[in-house]
Amino acid sequence: MEEVNTIYLSGIRIDEPIVTLTDLLVSVLCFVFACKIHQSRKKEKVFLYFKIYFLVMGIATALGGIIGHAFMYQFSFYWKLPGWITSMISIMFVERAAIEHTRIKLTEGIVKAFKVVNLLEFFTFLSLTIFSLNFFFVEFHSGYGLMFVVLSLEGYLYLKTKNEASKFLLIGVAFAAIAALFFMNKISLDQWFNYLSLSHVFMAIAACFFYLGAIKIDMSVVQKS
Repeated sequence: MEEVNTIYLSGIRIDEPIVTLTDLLVSVLCFVFACKIHQSRKKEKVFLYFKIYFLVMGIATALGGIIGHAFMYQFSFYWKLPGWITSMISIMFVERAAIEHTRIKLTEGIVKAFKVVNLLEFFTFLSLTIFSLNFFFVEFHSGYGLMFVVLSLEGYLYLKTKNEASKFLLIGVAFAAIAALFFMNKISLDQWFNYLSLSHVFMAIAACFFYLGAIKIDMSVVQKS
């Protein structure tokens, strides 16, 4: 079993402080990006989906940092579920954002079919996670959502349109993939700045590119059915 790093601030025990801080870094960035998209007052659904993605991912990483790491010793294992579930919801919405973005090239019928598959996939992995209490299904859902759905759809749009939005979103997916590699292979710099902290840093970079991609989306030309 891995050793848990601990510090004490004013007598309060905080486990995995660097992991917690990097989780909160992602959280703060996501909240900022959600606010900026909200303030842009863009009305199309794709911006609503990105706003929800950032908002919910901010909540997920805050829960992960505070409950899942810093103060996990005060909670039962079941308290990991809120962070896991909100993380899965956020991935569902970034998938829906990518699906909505495809309206610039695909017909209404195809977009609707993708949205149905998106819901079926989400509820399948959500059920597996809740009944098994296994983080593997959270990881698999995230990998499927980003590396298959978002990568495939935005890759298709970039090949067809060469738009900057898709380019930045694809770069975001690449940094998310790097984060996953550090996490899965447990590549650490040292005991304190471990693979979890490193994966969070790359998640933060990925979030920045997702935001840059989101704000460059232009839905003014939509493919007609």
